[in-house]
Amino acid sequence: MINEQIRDREVRLIGEDGAQLGIMPSREAMRLAEEAGLDLVKIAPTAKPPVCKIVDYGKYKYEQIRKEKEARKKQRTIEIKEIRLSPNIDTNDLNTKVNAARKFLTKGDKVKITLRFRGREIAHMNNSRHILDDIAQSLSDIAVVEKAPKMEGRSMTMFLTEKR
Repeated sequence: MINEQIRDREVRLIGEDGAQLGIMPSREAMRLAEEAGLDLVKIAPTAKPPVCKIVDYGKYKYEQIRKEKEARKKQRTIEIKEIRLSPNIDTNDLNTKVNAARKFLTKGDKVKITLRFRGREIAHMNNSRHILDDIAQSLSDIAVVEKAPKMEGRSMTMFLTEKR
């Protein structure tokens, strides 16, 4: 809220240089802002009494938008990367998949490792659990198991995250 939109009886006023001017009626604060040729902007509406500041509104809005952009730049969204395996995977192929998982983990992503069973492979699924355990063991230096291997339909999944 700016200028005439401020309907509170009393406000805590901060001057254009950042100095506390104290609690005063909003009309008095409005008069001081007009004398300075600037705007009266409510910056903390939930405070008791609300905090208003004498600033150039256009410049204030610009600074706010710049701060928000800067905050968004520093954010990092964590993605879930999936690696699919079959129960009859060879050791070299498994090493390739482990290296891919290692690369994802070092970038800060979570890794979902899925062991897919097709056809009659489902009958021997308890013999295949060691594949996921081997992957967890080989990545134990940089990763920790977030969700242990669990059957979901015709596939067994496990989640890994980077160690903190």
